[in-house]
Amino acid sequence: MSTPPNATAPSSSKVQIEADTLLRRNTLAIVMGGGAGTRLFPLTENRAKPAVPLAGKYRIVDIPISNCINSGLRQVYVLTQYNSASLNRHLARTYRFDQFTRGFVEVLAAQQTPDGERWYQGTADAVRQNLRYFLEGDYDYYLILSGDQLYRMDYRMLMRQHIATNADITIATIPVDAEAATGFGIMHSDEEGRIYEFIEKPKDPEVLEKLRIPPSTLKTMGIDPAESRFQASMGIYLFHRDVLIECLDNTLNDFGKHIIPTAIKNKRVFNFNFQGYWEDIGTIRNFFDANLDLCRLVPQFDFFESSAPIFTHARFLPATKINGATIRGALIADGSVLTDAHIETAVIGLRAKIEPGTTIRDCIIMGADYYAGAVGTDPNRPPPGIGRNCRIERAIIDKNVHIGDNVVITPEGKPDNMDGENFYIRDGIICIPKDAIIPSGTWI
Repeated sequence: MSTPPNATAPSSSKVQIEADTLLRRNTLAIVMGGGAGTRLFPLTENRAKPAVPLAGKYRIVDIPISNCINSGLRQVYVLTQYNSASLNRHLARTYRFDQFTRGFVEVLAAQQTPDGERWYQGTADAVRQNLRYFLEGDYDYYLILSGDQLYRMDYRMLMRQHIATNADITIATIPVDAEAATGFGIMHSDEEGRIYEFIEKPKDPEVLEKLRIPPSTLKTMGIDPAESRFQASMGIYLFHRDVLIECLDNTLNDFGKHIIPTAIKNKRVFNFNFQGYWEDIGTIRNFFDANLDLCRLVPQFDFFESSAPIFTHARFLPATKINGATIRGALIADGSVLTDAHIETAVIGLRAKIEPGTTIRDCIIMGADYYAGAVGTDPNRPPPGIGRNCRIERAIIDKNVHIGDNVVITPEGKPDNMDGENFYIRDGIICIPKDAIIPSGTWI
C-alpha cells in the first residue's frame, strides 16, 4: 500500500489555480449532521449534534464551516433531522455573507416530500433525499463532510490532488493504530494512491493485517516504520457531480458501508493523506477529552491559530470578571463571573457564574444563554450558575443549569454508565442536562 504525496507537496501552478477556482466557484459542501446523536446524549437531548457547544464559545458545526471558509468555499448545506431549531438559529446569526457574494450556509432538515417520507437511513440516503436541491446550483463537485470532528484542513489541497490524479472520488484519510482501526473504514491503495480495497470496521485480525500500511510508506509519512498503522477514512469525500449522481442511483444507504466499496470496483477512487490533528468528538468520552486538552499549555488543536481561525456567532458580552479565584489550566469564555473559586483544568462557557468556595476540577461548564432577570425568563426559576462551597469533578454541566450551595458532583464510586435523577453517567463522566436544577446539599 502506498499513499499519494502529502497535502503539502507542491503542485503545478496551473493545477493549483484550476483547483482553487473550482473549489471556490463550482463546489458545494454538504455537512452531515442528520443523526440523532445518540453517542453524545444527553448533550443532544434538546439540540442537534452540530449545535453542541464546544470550547466554551463555539458550536461543533463551526469547525467544518470554518474550514470551508478558510479554504475559499462558501456554499454550504448542513443536513439534519433532529432538534434543529438551535442549529438554525446559530447558523442564521453567524454566517451571513454580503449581497455580492454567492455564499450561503443553510440547514436542510429531513422532510416529507413526493419522493419520500422516511427519516434519513444513512449518510448516502440523506444526500440522496436532498439531491434535487444540490443539483439546482452550477456545481461540478460535492464535498461531503462529517459534522462531529475536530480538525483543521485546507480543502484546496484536497481539490488539487483530486484534479492532479483525475479522480472520480477522493477520500480524506488518516493513519490509525490497530485498536482504533476496528471503528473506521480501512482501505488499501496502490503506489499512486488509488484505492482498490475498502473494508468498513474490520474485526478479523487476519483481514486487518493485510490492510496494514507498509513500512516504506510509514517512513515517508514521518511515522516509525516498526509501528502498525492503517489508513482510515475520515468520512470526508470529494465527488465529481456525475459520479455522485451515478453512485446514488440505487437504494444503498451509507457512504462508508455501501457506496465507497461499490465505487472502487469501476471508479477512480483515491486517498488523500491527512497528517494533522483530527479527533472524532461524536462520543461523550472523546468530546470531554478533546475539550480538556484545549486547556493544556500547548494543546493538540489550537484555536489561537490566526491563519485559519474558527468562526462563530459574534456576541456583545462584557469581559469576564474574576474576583480572587485560583485558576490553573482553563478556558474562560466572555461574560462570566468567578468569585473566590478554585478551578483546575476546565472549560468555562459563556455567562458562567461560580460562587465562593467552589472547586471545579476536570470539567466542562457550558454556561448560560441568559443572565439572571433577563427579559422573557421565568421569574420563579433560579438563575443559572454554581452556588457556594460546591465540589464538581469530571463532569459536563450543560447550559442554563442551576446548582445550589454545598453540592457535590463526582463520578467516584459510581458505575461508568448509569441514568439518575437529573444526571447521567457516560464513560465515567457525569453529565448534568440542560436547564436542570440541582438543589442545595445534593450529592451526586
